[in-house]
Amino acid sequence: MKSTKIGLTLGDPGGIGPEIVIRLLEHPSELPPAEVIIFGQRVILENWSEKLGHKADWLNRVLAQQKITIKEIGRPLDEVVCGMPSAENGLASFYFFESAVEAARKEEIKAMVTAPVSKTSWQLAGIKYRGHTEYLEKLYPHAIMSFWSNRLQLALFTHHLPLKEAIDRVKKESLVNFIINLDQSLKLWNLGIKEFLMCGLNPHAGEGGIMGLEEQNEIIPAVIEARKRKINLNGPFPPDTVFLQGVDRPDKLVICLYHDQGLIPFKLISFQSGVNLTLGMPFIRTSPDHGTAFDLAGKGLASYLSLKEALWLAWNASKVKEG
Repeated sequence: MKSTKIGLTLGDPGGIGPEIVIRLLEHPSELPPAEVIIFGQRVILENWSEKLGHKADWLNRVLAQQKITIKEIGRPLDEVVCGMPSAENGLASFYFFESAVEAARKEEIKAMVTAPVSKTSWQLAGIKYRGHTEYLEKLYPHAIMSFWSNRLQLALFTHHLPLKEAIDRVKKESLVNFIINLDQSLKLWNLGIKEFLMCGLNPHAGEGGIMGLEEQNEIIPAVIEARKRKINLNGPFPPDTVFLQGVDRPDKLVICLYHDQGLIPFKLISFQSGVNLTLGMPFIRTSPDHGTAFDLAGKGLASYLSLKEALWLAWNASKVKEG
């Protein structure tokens, strides 16, 4: 049987992306039964293999033994600036990502997994996007940032925006469209969600208008409209308690209205194993739920567990589509 092809980007060469890829390759039995194509540069992996104490031929031996290949992207870096943002690393990581997206759009790979990039490095390189999801939204306007672990699932109505701008976007029509797109995408990939839990925006979900009117004027009408469309959505619930209803319930997903409303509880309980999953596209894209961790880069302390979970989620979801 033909193996499922999954693209894996190296992320920022100076962050922990290449390090956690190496760490995962040290445990081949923990990889999904897929053909993994690394979008990056051999010289970067060789550099990091040496940093982590491997012999010169280690990488070649690992690649020969597994269904893993390296797709060379761009001019090989002369030097990897480790532990800090840089324009050269930012440009390289963008090209790795852009090439993997192109391959997914051409159906050369069934899914893609992206190691962390630095928004600062992208900015230094003149890249206009704030991150992976913003780039994908250019191609797929209905792209949705969601987060998955064995304990909690959630989706973000807004993500990398200043808080004031995120609050200003909480409008009935936008919420209804988001909920419909989310529901359709989850059904497409058969991810097992049976009920949505809507977060309120204000303390106590507004307490009947005493602590804010967004629930009364925008969120509740959106929930009512979604329910008319046979979507199993309940709320809005107070943001400080809604996650208690969703934790350890794999059939429930919490809809959060802005970035930190969802990511604080998620990372509190799932930091080592959480996965960022982009929905609303014809292919699956996953990523570890952490950043470049420049302060850890090169110290041998970074955990590969979130990357491993990202690969498995990408593989499982792509098998559903193939089936």
